[in-house]
Parts: sequence; structure tokens; C-alpha cells
Amino acid sequence: MTASVFAAERRLFTPATSQADAIPLIFAFPNEYSVGITSLGYQVVWATLAARSDLEVSRLFTDVHESLPSQPEILGFSMSWELDYVNILGLLESLEIPIRSCDRTSNHPIVFGGGPVLTANPEPFADFFDVILLGDGEILLGAFIDAYQEVRHADRQTQLRHLAQVPGIYVPSLYTVTYKSPDGAIVRIEPIDSTTPARIEKQTYRGNTLSASTVVTEKAAWENIYMVEVVRSCPEMCRFCLASYLTLPFRIADVEESLIPAIKRGLQVTDRLGLLGASVTQHPEFESLLDYLNKPQNDSVRVTIASVRTNTVTEKLAQMLTKHDTKSITIAVESGSDRLRQIINKKLTNDEIIQAAINAKAGGLSAIKLYGMAGVPGEEPEDLEQTVAMMREVKKAAPGLRLTLGCSTFVPKAHTPFQWFGVNTQAEKRLQFLQKQLRPQGIDFRPESYNWSVIQALLSRGDRRLSHLLELTRHYGDSLGSYRRAFKELRGQLPEMSFYVYDTWSLDQVLPWSHLQGPLPQATLQKHLMTAIEQFTQPPQQLLQTASCL
Repeated sequence: MTASVFAAERRLFTPATSQADAIPLIFAFPNEYSVGITSLGYQVVWATLAARSDLEVSRLFTDVHESLPSQPEILGFSMSWELDYVNILGLLESLEIPIRSCDRTSNHPIVFGGGPVLTANPEPFADFFDVILLGDGEILLGAFIDAYQEVRHADRQTQLRHLAQVPGIYVPSLYTVTYKSPDGAIVRIEPIDSTTPARIEKQTYRGNTLSASTVVTEKAAWENIYMVEVVRSCPEMCRFCLASYLTLPFRIADVEESLIPAIKRGLQVTDRLGLLGASVTQHPEFESLLDYLNKPQNDSVRVTIASVRTNTVTEKLAQMLTKHDTKSITIAVESGSDRLRQIINKKLTNDEIIQAAINAKAGGLSAIKLYGMAGVPGEEPEDLEQTVAMMREVKKAAPGLRLTLGCSTFVPKAHTPFQWFGVNTQAEKRLQFLQKQLRPQGIDFRPESYNWSVIQALLSRGDRRLSHLLELTRHYGDSLGSYRRAFKELRGQLPEMSFYVYDTWSLDQVLPWSHLQGPLPQATLQKHLMTAIEQFTQPPQQLLQTASCL
């Protein structure tokens, strides 16, 4: 099976021939091959590493792997989904590597990790990694390998101390966390000595050539798709949104110099194209890209587009997608309430949402999927009623268009203005309310699992004490009941689940990621938070009290 999986790949780069003393490196994705090879981030990092002659790179997935070195010096993981930590621990064990960094010796590889989950808040997973890369691979990968080469033959502690000097490289074992008590809040996070930087700053690539697929394969979850990154980050800055705040500033691929040439390369090996980005249609030259895709030579190309900004859904866009074998479009609306959209900084009106549906239908699309959210900070029951009313208006304005509302529960994310809020305890009931109101109207309502949102919140606001909990839950299963069982077993050794998931944290509280600098300083995030709170019907007194003391 392994040979046929890798044989099916059509590569768009040429791996380097490894030199005699090349570093043996395993680059792993903690999931099945079909999932991992569909990750553009994994593809690009693999190709970047494989292009170096000073590395001998082998890929590892949970179901298949290339020929692995008997003594790898470096083992890397790309982590894009929180619950994949279970597979990371399993792969470490399969390679006979201790799962905790403190138990590794010079006989074990340096274990590094990267990807959106670890860049946002690596702390729940920090004890499993020797090194964590915070930010964009374009900057970090080369710096990491070059720094390792300089201390390749030194002892492990010297290697880690040297790597920690590189901007964006976080070595968790060189930092100590002090708590008020074993189950209390964090008092401080500090380096073990003055030679280690007190803060680690996320690294940001600012170029105008963005990522594109390095391999196309029929074995991918998205079969034979060639992906190009049109934009990175999002200019809207919705106050809950990790995809915007963590990846600032908004960057665009140059259409003529990089985007169209990249698309041409991909279309030489496949007829399926994926345009990626948090806000693809907000590329200032998106019309030029549309015109290119509408050329006769591209008539047979199937185009998939990521979630688009509502007011950019034109009839021309819908016609292009229809022509290229796409039947639906996805837009994030969050709510039908103007007040709630002001709270989250969603610059959008119901009229624009309705017009997007009308344009989608006029352009030949058969379906539109809206994304909403329940339990947003400041949300009141009447806001949900306004969402129901908006969905009815959309259905009425575009009859015959299949209408879906996907809805998640608000989950606080690090480095966003809403990181201090917890999950709304009424969120599950609010999802049930929307379902009861919308399904009889013939609207397909698809709620995301509330229990999964609770686990996500736990991991997104967790600290290092959760590592012991994660070790327990991997044996119990990934259900919410498993996490509750583990919390019960560890009572007194870490805070209750409610502390991480439901509590609103004070602004003077030391956050688990306070030593990790994102794109915006905490003071700026707090200003954005205060602007949101001005729109609340019932302002959160705890936040206002701590804000007045700062």
C-alpha cells in the first residue's frame, strides 16, 4: 500500500540529492496520508525541507510512511487540528521516543512542531516538544535548520539553548511557570536564566509570493486538487477570529508575477484548482483573476473557492463558479443581528447577505451555505431571533436556492480581543433554539458539536498542566466524558474544567501565552475588547473593573 500511495504523486518540485553527511529528518503529519497530503502547509514545509541537500527527509503519516532512518536527528510534526495530539503521542511511541521532552536524551531526535494550533497556544502540548516554531515557515524553517547545523554535534542542552536564540523558536523546557497553587492561576512565566529571551515573537512572512501545492495526487482527501494561496490573513479583523488576528497583516499574492504563473504550473498536471485564503475575494485584483479563469483555455478547469466575503458575491463570480463545476458558495455571516455584528466587528448588513443569495442564484449556483455562531460574547436571545428572521428573508428572496446554516459555538482563541471570555453556558440551548426554528422552514441547519467546542476551548486556553490530562484522555477516548473523568482524577493538581472553558478571565491575569508575542500587543487587544463591550446590553463587570485598574 505504501509504495502505491507515494507512486501516485505528481510532484511540482525536484527534491535535492542528499549529500553524504545529510541530517536524517522525519517530517510527520499526525493523521492519515489522505488528510495530511491535502494540507497545503504540510506540502510546502515538506518541499522546503526536501529541497535542501543537507537534509535526508522521510515522511511519516499514521497509516503509511517512507523508508525511515534508524537514528533520525530531527523529528517534525505539522499540527493543524487540536485532537491530533493523540496521534503525535502514538507516533512518538511507535518510534520508541519518550513522549515528554524531559525524558529524552542525546540518543533521541530533537522533536519540533509547527502549524496553526501550536502557533496560537502551544502550552497544553509544550511538554511533548523540544522545539516549537511560532509563525510562518518561509522564515522559520531555514533559520531552524541552519541553527541546528551550527550545534549538530554538541550536547542536547547546548543545542536547545542555541536554538532558543533564533527569533520565533520556542524551547518550552527553558521556561518555568509559577502558579498561585497547583490548581490556581498563573503567577508568572519566565526563562530559566538571563541567556534565554524573555519573550518569543511570532515570525511573519511579508512577501507577495504565497504558497502553492508542491504535489498533486488522487490519494488526497480532495482528489487531484492543486491549491494556491490567494491571500493570507483577513483585513476584517472580527474580534473572535484567530485566522485574522494571529496571521496579521493581510497579505496578497501578486496576480501577474506569482498567482497566475503558479496556477499555470498546477494546471499542467490537473484540472482541479482550489483558491485558498480566509478572504479570497478581497484580493484587490480578484477581478483580474476571474478574467483569467474565464478564458476559453480554462473552460475544463474545476474551481473550488474558500469562504468568501459576503459583499463580494457578484453574479459574475457565481457565473464563473458555475461554469467551473462548483454548485455552491460559502459565506460567514455570524449573526442576523446588527448589534451583535458591531460587537464582533463584522462589517456586514442583512441586505448584503440577501443580495449575495440573489446573485448566487442569478449566476447559476444551486446552493449557498452561511456560517453562523451561537454564544458570542454580548449575545442576547433576541439576537438569535434576528438570525432566524434573516434566514427567512434570504429564503424568500432567493426561492429555489438550497439554503444551509452551519453554526458553531463561540470558542475563545489566544491573541484575539475575545481571549478573556469563556464559552457561554447557554450556547447548547441556543443551538437547539435555532434548530427548532429553522428546520420547519425548510432551512438545512447544521450545528457543530457543542461538546467538541468545549474541548476546543479547553485546549485553546489551556496551560502546561493540561499535558497530564491529555495523557489520560488519550486512553479514555476523545469524548467530553473522557475529559471530565480525567479532571476528576487529577483534582487538586490543576484548575477545574470551568476555569479554562467557561470563566471570564480578568485583564490583569497572566495568560498561558503571555510570554509569546503575537502580531498585536495585549494593550491593543484590550482596546479592541473595550470597543466591543460598549455595545453590550449587560457589560461584563469583571472585565470593566480590571480594565479601570490597568
